[in-house]
Amino acid sequence: MALALLVAALLVTLTRVATVVVLTSRGWWFGQEKALLVLPMQAIAGLVAGLVAGPRLLAARRAPGEARPATSVVVLLTAAYAALAGLVVTFVVGYPLTWSAALIAISLVYAGALLTRRVLATPVENTPDHPGISRRRFIGLTGGAIVASTAGTGVGLSFLPPEPVTTGGGPGPSLRASVPVTELRGAGAPAPGGTLRQHVLTARTATVRLPSGRVVDAWTFDGELPGPAITATQGDLVEVRLRNADIAEGVTLHWHGYDVPCGEDGVPGVTQDVVAPGADFVYRFRADQVGTYWYHTHHASHEGVRRGLYGPLVVTPRDAAAEQLNLTLPVHTFDGTVVIADQDGRTEHTAPAGRPVRLRLINTDSDPHRFALAGTPFRVAAVDGRDLNQPGEVTGVALRLAAGGRYDLVFTMPDTPVVLVLDNDRDGGLWLRPPGSPPDRSIADPADWPELDLLRYGTPAAVPFDPDDADRHFTMVLDRGVAMVDGSPAYAQTVNGHAHPSIPDQLVAEGDVVRFTVVNRSLETHPWHLHGHPVLILSKDGVPATGSPLWMDSFDVRPGEVWEVVFQATNPGIWMNHCHNLPHMHQGMMLRLRYDGITGTHEEGHEEEH
Repeated sequence: MALALLVAALLVTLTRVATVVVLTSRGWWFGQEKALLVLPMQAIAGLVAGLVAGPRLLAARRAPGEARPATSVVVLLTAAYAALAGLVVTFVVGYPLTWSAALIAISLVYAGALLTRRVLATPVENTPDHPGISRRRFIGLTGGAIVASTAGTGVGLSFLPPEPVTTGGGPGPSLRASVPVTELRGAGAPAPGGTLRQHVLTARTATVRLPSGRVVDAWTFDGELPGPAITATQGDLVEVRLRNADIAEGVTLHWHGYDVPCGEDGVPGVTQDVVAPGADFVYRFRADQVGTYWYHTHHASHEGVRRGLYGPLVVTPRDAAAEQLNLTLPVHTFDGTVVIADQDGRTEHTAPAGRPVRLRLINTDSDPHRFALAGTPFRVAAVDGRDLNQPGEVTGVALRLAAGGRYDLVFTMPDTPVVLVLDNDRDGGLWLRPPGSPPDRSIADPADWPELDLLRYGTPAAVPFDPDDADRHFTMVLDRGVAMVDGSPAYAQTVNGHAHPSIPDQLVAEGDVVRFTVVNRSLETHPWHLHGHPVLILSKDGVPATGSPLWMDSFDVRPGEVWEVVFQATNPGIWMNHCHNLPHMHQGMMLRLRYDGITGTHEEGHEEEH
C-alpha cells in the first residue's frame, strides 16, 4: 500500500507541476508562491522520498516480514508535510509571497520531519551509542529554525503594516500645503434654470409589512423600503438633511456612483463624522450628472444596507421625453425574500402598445443578479448611469448585474406582455401588459440564454484621454488570507496580502491618468467599486473591449479574472476603493485612493466603516 501511495503521490506532483504552469501562464499573481516555494519544496521532498523510500518499499514487497528502518517512513511523511505546507501557504498567505512566510513554511516542514523521526526512533537508536534525537535537541533545532526564519524579516502573514502609501510609479507626496477634505463641499446654488430640491431623510428602525404580508424588522429611511426616491433635473441643486432617530450604530449617506465633491461622499472617519442618534448632517451637490444611481449608508454598511438603509437617486435631462414610462426598480433581498422596488413576488404594470419604456435596474444586494427581458427586443441604453454609444437591439440574452451596478433598458411596448425575469424565477419579476390584455402567464424560459457581453456591445467612440499613457499604474490582487483587521488577526479578505486598515493608500495627483489591474485570486466574486470616479473598462482576461466606451463604477471580477481599467483623477479628495460585496468590505477588502495634498477628518484613526 505504501508503495502504491508513493507512486500516486509522484503522479499527483507531476500533475501539480502542470497546473502551476497553466496558472502562471495566466499571470504571475496566480502562481508566484507555487512556483517559488510550493513546487520546489514539494519536488525536493518528493524526490528524496522516492530515492530513499522507493527502493526499500520495493524490497519490502519481496520480503514482507523483514524489518525496515524508520527513515523510509520519515521521508515519506516529510513529503506529505511539504505538500500540506504548500496548501497552507496558498490559502493562508497567498500573494505576495514574503521571505518570512517561506522560511516559516520550510521550518515547519523541517520541524515535522524531526518530530516524526523522534516518534519513530527505535529503542536501539536511543541507546548511548545511538542517541537519536533527544527532546532538548528537538526543541532546540526546531525553535532555532523558526526564530532564524523570522529574524530580520518580520513575522510574515501580513501582520506588519506596509508603507502608508504606494505611488503606482508616479511621484511621491509633495510638500505643498494640505487641504482638509471637509472643505471640498458641493455648490451653493443650482445651475442657471435649475431649482433647489430639498429633502429630509430620517433614519429609524421600523417594522415594514410587504405586499405579500411578510413583515420585515428593518432599518429604514422615513419608515419605507426602499427609502424615498430622490429625483432631480439636470442642473438642480440637491439638498438632503439626514437625521438619525434611533439607529444606534449611526448612519451616513453615500451617493453610489455619483461623482459628488468629496466632502459630500458620506464616509465616516474620512469625509465626516458618523451621524449618531439625535444628530443630523446636510449634504448638498449640484445634479450635473444624468442617470440612474442610488444612495445608502456607508457606516457599518454590511448590516445597514442589508437591513434597508438604501434608496434610488435619478437625475433626468432637461429634454427628457414626458410620455415615456419610467420605472425605477431597485432590487433587494431581505432574508431570502426578493423585493423589486417596494413589491415582493410578482410586480405588475400596464403600458399601452407603442409607448416608450425605460426600466432602471439597480442591484442593492451584495451578490450579482441575473436579469432577462422576455417578450420584446430592447437596448441597454446606459450602464452605471452613463449612456452607451449607439447600443443595438438585442433579444434572447441575459444580463448579469454586479452588486451596486445599474442598467437602463429601453424598448417600445408591444401589444403583448413583456416580462422582466429575475434570477430565472418566472413566477416573480416584473410583468408589463397592454391595458385589457388577457392574463397570459406563458413566457419563454430564459435559463439557457447567453449573457450579453458588454465589452463588445455598442459602437466605439473617442474618450477624453489616452488610456495607454497612464501616469500611475496600481495592481490590486484580491484574495483571502491571515491578516490584521481592526487590530486583530483574522482570516480576512485581502488586497495584495493585507487587509483594511493596513493596505497602503494609493497616491494620485489631480490630472493623472490612473490605470488599475484588478486580479481575483480567490474563489469568490468581488464587485469592485471606486468612489468619486467612473472607470473605463479596457480589457478582461487580456481581451480588449471593442464596443462602446464602457464607463462603470461597479464591475464584477469573478474568480480567476484579470480586469484592466483606467480613469482620470479629476475629483480631488480621499476616496474609498473597495469590494461592494459589503461583508467582504467589512472583512478587510477596502483601501483609499488619496489625492496629493488632501487630508481626511481622522487621519490617524482610519475609522471608516468600523
